[in-house]
Amino acid sequence: MSEDANQASADVSKLTFEQALDQLEKIVNDLERGDVELEESIKTYERGEALKKHCAKLLSAAEDKVEKIRVGADGSAKGTEPLDS
Repeated sequence: MSEDANQASADVSKLTFEQALDQLEKIVNDLERGDVELEESIKTYERGEALKKHCAKLLSAAEDKVEKIRVGADGSAKGTEPLDS
């Protein structure tokens, strides 16, 4: 990985999910328009990849925290368990 890509990854790790997703959407729009020069496109794409990985990591962490409430026969809450148990 290049030094620029390493720096981009380091900067990305400090972003919230929403911030990273906003930046990723802007990158996709910029690349789809096609008005970015080749070298800049490569750097932009590398940042987009770092943002995508960061969003996936944050989303996975959030999913791990999600729990469902267990309900007893009488309809009252009896505790929680992992969502995918």
